[in-house]
Amino acid sequence: MKWRLTGEYLVSAVIIVILVIFINVFMIFSLLIIQARFDIPIFQDSEISAEQFTREFQTHLAVENHDVQIDQDGKKELIDQNAWIQVLDENGQVITGYREPKSLPQRYTPADIIQHYKYKEVDAETTVFVGEKDGYSYLMGIENPNINRFVLTSDIRNIFQAIKVFLGILVIDIIIALLIGYVFSTRLTKPINRVIDGIKQLANKDYSIDYQPNGVYKKVFHNMNNLSKQLKENEREREKTEQMREEWLANISHDIKTPLSSIKGYAELMTDPDYNISLEEMCEYAEIIEKKSVYIKDVMDDLHLTTKLKNNTLILNKQETNMVELLRNCVIDILNDPQYVDAHIEFDAIQEQIPMKVDQTLMKRAINNLIYNALVHNTKEVNIDVSIKVDEKHLTIQIKDDGKGIEQAEVDKIFDRYYRGTNTGERHKGSGLGMAIAKDVIKEHQGEITVASEVGKGTEITVTLKLKM
Repeated sequence: MKWRLTGEYLVSAVIIVILVIFINVFMIFSLLIIQARFDIPIFQDSEISAEQFTREFQTHLAVENHDVQIDQDGKKELIDQNAWIQVLDENGQVITGYREPKSLPQRYTPADIIQHYKYKEVDAETTVFVGEKDGYSYLMGIENPNINRFVLTSDIRNIFQAIKVFLGILVIDIIIALLIGYVFSTRLTKPINRVIDGIKQLANKDYSIDYQPNGVYKKVFHNMNNLSKQLKENEREREKTEQMREEWLANISHDIKTPLSSIKGYAELMTDPDYNISLEEMCEYAEIIEKKSVYIKDVMDDLHLTTKLKNNTLILNKQETNMVELLRNCVIDILNDPQYVDAHIEFDAIQEQIPMKVDQTLMKRAINNLIYNALVHNTKEVNIDVSIKVDEKHLTIQIKDDGKGIEQAEVDKIFDRYYRGTNTGERHKGSGLGMAIAKDVIKEHQGEITVASEVGKGTEITVTLKLKM
């Protein structure tokens, strides 16, 4: 996998180099052809070339009766171009001229003309060009150090040799591209391979990744480290939740098994023909069976409700409700429970009417769970204060006790599903999902619930609801 990735980078680099070379060569040849065919000054200045100036100068020559004259425009152009001209007849004799140096001969052989055209025979800054007009030849010298003529002699064998040299250079370029591509590919693919290996580790649930964030992929390595930490934390929480769930299942199984055993036992006594029971005993057994059945039903209801809350499938049935009355009824219902008839619960409200739209059933269950939590995790002597107050935007419910308090390590867990506090005693009631249900119900009403506790001094639970929901 690693070599394949490096190879792909390497091949890509070589292909790019080859394509760039061929494209450049093709473009240069194409532009040269366009320049020659359409006389477009691509590789030269926009001004007229010396060759073209020489060819077009024939328009300034007038031939009449074996006499050649230069018009005034031509002379002006010669001055502008810093050039001179000699016009020759068919025998090479100079018949007229303009601005030519005195050192030039007055008669030229064909060899002399070729010598002057191919090489600099006048001076180092003058280049000679040849033109023709109606059988008359003319030599034109242009004094310009920027103009040069190079004479090349070609041989077909040399062309093939040049092709070989070009191919050799191309091979060298490819080798250089391979070397450079290999270096850069290795540098690019090495961190990518590390990322790939890291992803494999994460996929195999190995969250021990700790890369040094540097280089081009600094942010990638940083995010990989964060992902590893997050997954490690999630795995730790999952294991903790799984352990809590298993413990909760064991506890809830025991809690359900115990009342079922009682129900089964009393039912067998009531149906045993060999056991004579009185009406009073039958009523007592029936009452016990009813209580145990209600307990099991409450546990099942909690399981059903917490599942709906967790999966966000619960639809609230909001109605206009007097929250003071709802809270007072919660306290009264708990005090009417024979198990908590001696509980010390105080209710305080500074006003009698606080209207709000809530799901009465769910809100009452949430408040009951919070109060029951204070009763279950403390002794019978605990004092509980339940209060409700309102300001312009929020309604606040507080449930405060002076009981044992909660360890800080447990404060963050009391709303977790399947969690049962270490202070739970014989007075435990329900499934152990009460606090999680309470938090989810408050959350469904767009509210917040917070806990403040100190060991030995008690616990204060605060529910805050927005007045307009």
